[in-house]
Amino acid sequence: MLLKKEGFYTITTDSITLEKKAKTVEHLVKTGRTHLMDAMPITMGQTLMSWQAQIKANIVRLCTLKSSIGQLAQGGTAVGTGVNAHPEFSAQFNRHLSQTTGVLFTPADNLFALISSQDTAVALSGVLKTTAVSLMKIANDLRWMNSGPLAGLGEIALEALQPGSSIMPGKVNPVIPEATAMVCAQVIGNDTAITIGGQSGNFELNVMLPMIGANLIQSLELLSNSSRLLADKAIATFEVNEKIIAQTLDKNPILVTALNPIIGYELAAKIAKIAYQQQRAIIDVALEHTELSREELTILLNPLKLTRGGF
Repeated sequence: MLLKKEGFYTITTDSITLEKKAKTVEHLVKTGRTHLMDAMPITMGQTLMSWQAQIKANIVRLCTLKSSIGQLAQGGTAVGTGVNAHPEFSAQFNRHLSQTTGVLFTPADNLFALISSQDTAVALSGVLKTTAVSLMKIANDLRWMNSGPLAGLGEIALEALQPGSSIMPGKVNPVIPEATAMVCAQVIGNDTAITIGGQSGNFELNVMLPMIGANLIQSLELLSNSSRLLADKAIATFEVNEKIIAQTLDKNPILVTALNPIIGYELAAKIAKIAYQQQRAIIDVALEHTELSREELTILLNPLKLTRGGF
């Protein structure tokens, strides 16, 4: 039920929020980063749509498990044989439960398997862990982009929700991404416990079902609540510091990569080194060390053009 009413719909909302935000910032180009070092440019829209692709992939994974989660072992009684239960009990139980909850439940294909093992719960927990990994990645990217405002990247400004320090006036911490990261750590921990519980089915009964169920419910609730807050209070509301991203992009020595096919790797590397050492725009240094005109360099080093790939 949480998959239908909370987890699935909540994560879908997050995906929509990311797509909407991406459209508002798709024209803004920023410095890409690999190994936490300056790399080729990327648009803010591409950044957000990469996050959205992660979330959509998790939605697909969750959807594939919905029918399996709806299979129940009720009616198997002690060991799966159904001893002392009416032959119609399993079917009627699932029918009434489906009518009451609005969620489709069906008798398990093999009652023995669902009583002695919890493989489906382990699979669901694995997808929730993957979702947590995706959300932690997004949360940490937001924290990095928001870092500063002077000594960090300062590319975006997250919504200021509360003072971040009782001793440093004016300091505001990224509390929503930080809370999301803590939630994700808990979900990953829950998955480890669920995995151990899943392999603890001995013969005809898994006695760790209470722990597995409690951890699954907690993971679903934590992810549902935190992803909603991350979407509404961080992604939807952050503002881009266009001046900062333009300044850093202009001086990004890695832009010279676009000149590799024309001037060669060695000369390009020399230009990048000089630009970095002298803290100058790459186009000015390239103008001094190549035979290319400023007009040609302006076209070749156009950051927006470079985000579209190709030569």
